Amino acid sequence: MKKKKNPEKSGSVIIARQEHGISRKLMSPNALRVLYRLKDNGFVAYLVGGCVRDLLLGREPKDFDVVTNATPGEVKRMFRSCRLVGRRFRLAHIHFKEELIEVATFRSQASDEPEPEAVETRRGEQRQRLPHMLMDDEGMILRDNVFGTPEEDALRRDFTVNALAYDIADFSIIDFASGLADLGAGIIRTIGDPAVRFQEDPVRMLRAVRFAAQLGFTMAEETRKALVASADTIVRAAPPRLYDEMLKILLSGEGAKCCDLLRQTGLFAALFPAFSAWLDSESEGFPHTRFGEMLTCVDSRIQKGDKISPPLLLALLFGEYLDEKAENFRAKGAPWQQSIDAATAEFLGEVCPFVQITNRVGLALRDIIAQQTRLKLIPGRRPQAFIARNDFNDIIEYCRLIHGDKKDVAGRLEWWRAQAEQMEQEPLAPLSKRTEETGAPPRKKRRRRRRKQHGLHQSTK
Repeated sequence: MKKKKNPEKSGSVIIARQEHGISRKLMSPNALRVLYRLKDNGFVAYLVGGCVRDLLLGREPKDFDVVTNATPGEVKRMFRSCRLVGRRFRLAHIHFKEELIEVATFRSQASDEPEPEAVETRRGEQRQRLPHMLMDDEGMILRDNVFGTPEEDALRRDFTVNALAYDIADFSIIDFASGLADLGAGIIRTIGDPAVRFQEDPVRMLRAVRFAAQLGFTMAEETRKALVASADTIVRAAPPRLYDEMLKILLSGEGAKCCDLLRQTGLFAALFPAFSAWLDSESEGFPHTRFGEMLTCVDSRIQKGDKISPPLLLALLFGEYLDEKAENFRAKGAPWQQSIDAATAEFLGEVCPFVQITNRVGLALRDIIAQQTRLKLIPGRRPQAFIARNDFNDIIEYCRLIHGDKKDVAGRLEWWRAQAEQMEQEPLAPLSKRTEETGAPPRKKRRRRRRKQHGLHQSTK
């Protein structure tokens, strides 16, 4: 592959269209529509980041991200389906029928803006205008809306392999940070001082682990050393953001490799201190092996194209831990359901200060564990209502993956599956027909009483 220096951008290298294997046929048609409209309106527009990296590696990108010199407001005026989002990073989300294309404006890491001035609100009140660039006392970026050049934007990204850009103007690849060399060598390397980059955004440490595992790459030595030294600072990131990043890791198809790296670097212990300590211990002389087994199982399912919901994922990975907690509560006299409730609450209390599992997912996790006893009751009370639950498939799948090798369990699951299939084949009959079959008289419709008129609607005499 021939490279030539870009005279307009110091330090960058351009790879002409005939020298690389990326074809527009491999790109999202919606992303191309966005790129061409920006270009036709006189703006610079690039594909950037993971999509360019994956296309060069022969992988299918999951997302196509665009950067441009158009401001978010200018992007919004060009696309009717555009929504502006974000406070820390102002982004334009362009919505298509089944896809969302994210458009960002070229940004700069440095800010030479003056001290923020007081501005007058619509009510005549004075308030301080927020600065475009803001860091906390420890160097973490809180706000970053300083516009810059394409090269400045590339060099503020996390890793060299993510600083590659595809220029729609001439279909070339622009390498701003020697990313092609690291891509060829299979190396994850931060752009600039890794200690500073992890301080600016601790989530970059999780991204380094995920990219290394997903791509089969190794971390550059200086990157790995800085990550290990900074591992305990991961909790400075926002808990909801850490939850989203952990879902990406655990549902990446390489969750087992990712978790091995997380444990080796100290990130896992920082995020899940109580669970990590329990995982390293033994119960009644036996090690806790289900976590690793379930990670491998989940990876296998995802690599086959299966979908796993977040509640089922958490139940599979943390179910053994919850079972042991619940058993401790039952030993103190708590009934079954109360012990599950208490165990789940204690688990969420340990995890959520660092990785904020949403309340909806936490309740669904609890129900998957608690409803395992219902599967033993055949048919039990109102089996149709149980089958109609939204989480019925997750409850069945959890039981199958945890206990499916036992003959009695397999028999129960087969009965429930047969009942579910029968319900699908026999839709609920109309009300009149059900009334005829049961012989029950139809319920009389209650007459609604007219309310007295008051206030403005009351007639005046």
